[in-house]
Amino acid sequence: MAQLTHDHAAWLNDGRHDAPPKRYRIGELARHTGLTRQTLHNYTRWGLIKEAEWTPGGHRLYDEAVFTRLSKILRLRKQHTVEEMKALLDPARLNLGRDAGGMVAEPCVEKGAAD
Repeated sequence: MAQLTHDHAAWLNDGRHDAPPKRYRIGELARHTGLTRQTLHNYTRWGLIKEAEWTPGGHRLYDEAVFTRLSKILRLRKQHTVEEMKALLDPARLNLGRDAGGMVAEPCVEKGAAD
């Protein structure tokens, strides 16, 4: 029988039984979403989605949150440019006010910028 290390024994005893988060390669994202690999690469390059980490072999890995973000992008891309989507998806660029759909509503205007 395999010997448990101290870290593994602590993990079992303290109730932390969550599996490590799933990471998805670009091909897996393409299969699950129906988007092409090129579209996903473009979204990454344009800053609409971000890889969670890289494999030692240089492959991008995305976390599960990318699915929610891609869903928002698919809704937004029907009526917005890439730059508009980036602004709508990045709360730091906008006020914290949100519309009824949960999307950020108003752009942040710096004082003096309109003068």
